[in-house]
Amino acid sequence: MSTGSFSGSHWAMRSYVLVVLLALLASEHVSCQSNGFDAREVTIDSVHHDLYSYLTTCRDVVTGFLSRIQALNGTINAIITLNPNALATADAMDQVLSAGNATGPLFCIPVLLKDNYDTADMNTTGGNLDLAGSQPSVDAPAVTALRQAGAIILGKTNLHELALEGLSVSSAGGQTINPYDPTRTPGGSSGGSGAAVAASFAVFATGTDTVNSLRSPASANSLFSIRPTRGLISRNGIIPISYTQDTIGPIARTIKDVAIALTAMASVGYDPNDNATALVPASSVGKDYSASITSGSLKGVRLGLLNGFFNRTASNETTPVNAAIDTMVRKLQSAGATIVPINETIYNATAISNSLDVQRFEYRESMDAYLQRPTLKGTHPETLQQLYDSKNYLVIPSQYEYVNTALTSSTSNTTYAPIKSAIQNLTLALQTTFTANNLSYLIYPEQKKLVVKLGSPSQSGRNGILAALTGSPVVTVPAGFSPKTDEAPIGVPIGMEILGTPWSEEGLLQVAYQIEMLMHVRRSPVVAEGFVETREFESVPSITPDVGNIPSAYPVGVR
Repeated sequence: MSTGSFSGSHWAMRSYVLVVLLALLASEHVSCQSNGFDAREVTIDSVHHDLYSYLTTCRDVVTGFLSRIQALNGTINAIITLNPNALATADAMDQVLSAGNATGPLFCIPVLLKDNYDTADMNTTGGNLDLAGSQPSVDAPAVTALRQAGAIILGKTNLHELALEGLSVSSAGGQTINPYDPTRTPGGSSGGSGAAVAASFAVFATGTDTVNSLRSPASANSLFSIRPTRGLISRNGIIPISYTQDTIGPIARTIKDVAIALTAMASVGYDPNDNATALVPASSVGKDYSASITSGSLKGVRLGLLNGFFNRTASNETTPVNAAIDTMVRKLQSAGATIVPINETIYNATAISNSLDVQRFEYRESMDAYLQRPTLKGTHPETLQQLYDSKNYLVIPSQYEYVNTALTSSTSNTTYAPIKSAIQNLTLALQTTFTANNLSYLIYPEQKKLVVKLGSPSQSGRNGILAALTGSPVVTVPAGFSPKTDEAPIGVPIGMEILGTPWSEEGLLQVAYQIEMLMHVRRSPVVAEGFVETREFESVPSITPDVGNIPSAYPVGVR
């Protein structure tokens, strides 16, 4: 299969400039909602205000987002497919609304799913061409929970193929573009979700996180996300990589929306098909994380600053990150937080990843079990080996060794048990750091440098491995932007991670809310600022991902 050429991102840049100009013209001439629902930067609360005040209808809400996707997705290539039932679901909800029976914390909230969540009404591809015909017969429990809370599943987002890296390029979805800078990636692997939410294609989206994948796109797109404690949300029905490291969660434009979404997704509770859910303590069962989100304070909070998670070598890529986090630290101190420098040499993200990451041992076994489930219908390979024998896949060259090793590895390897033991030691060391320093949370940049350019070998410099291995919860918050450039008219977003001890999601979200109110960093990308006229749709439009924009550095069917 030919993937086309990608000469210096010129095509993406020309397309981006055109859309930016149109957006600026539109924003000058449209100062208010003029024709249909204005979906720009809306929140769960603002959608509900308009619905329950009868200022709009559920169908108008959905068509507002569909109109934005149809107008702007060609620029960022974030969507793999749209849900053909979305408008019918909205019409049914309008009937409920008219009868005065609207209920549910997510009633008529359009949500996009990363395309590794099983859905009975759409294929689940993982961005892989060989899974294009794979059709689950049941929803993943987390998807069921979102629907039961009232959400409208609008469609599926692109991702780094099978969620294996952070560039967000796939054989089925092409390359997703960062809406803040068309020469850069959107982070990943949940990059389609991040780019889509940044461009107001949905109120929020879901992602998965094996090492960085909920946090990297949040950082790169000026968004909020949470990687919950392993076990809080069932991972059943999600295309897997690693039992030890996989988690799922939401990405949104406000921390309150993250909290509402987390509450819904965690309502699954104990799931016998994911025994990690048995670990959830009674204090976290059925918790409404949005109820107390405004009650926290930064005064007296002790934040450990992981100095080993910075790159202090000055460059155009690292200096903006260091400056943004340093500014954040000063403002946190002014707001009453105590910053505790943590200089222990154990906290070296690269060294931890190189020695303790267990994906390659667990990947094949997990994928084979997923592909052989009786609830997975349609056409699809039966094993991971069959998938990678098909030539209908994209693996970036820096992961050739990983994939080929994973195909011959398992949890029976003699090196697996010692590494799992070392992970337990790391988990104990992390808890010791918290206790010895009387810490509330740890803070550090999600990525030591700006999110990488299109065509880069990998999404290097990220710091997610500590939480991934220890199962700790992490909230990512916008921390700032790099200086403006021609390519990035408001700069490239920079994010900060806040890591807590297991089951501390409520406190993490409270601190993140205080930081959101203190900093007000979040800004919409220029490409998405303009009002998009709402179209009338008889049916949900189809979306064809641009697979012709795959950088030539990533040949399809090669490993």
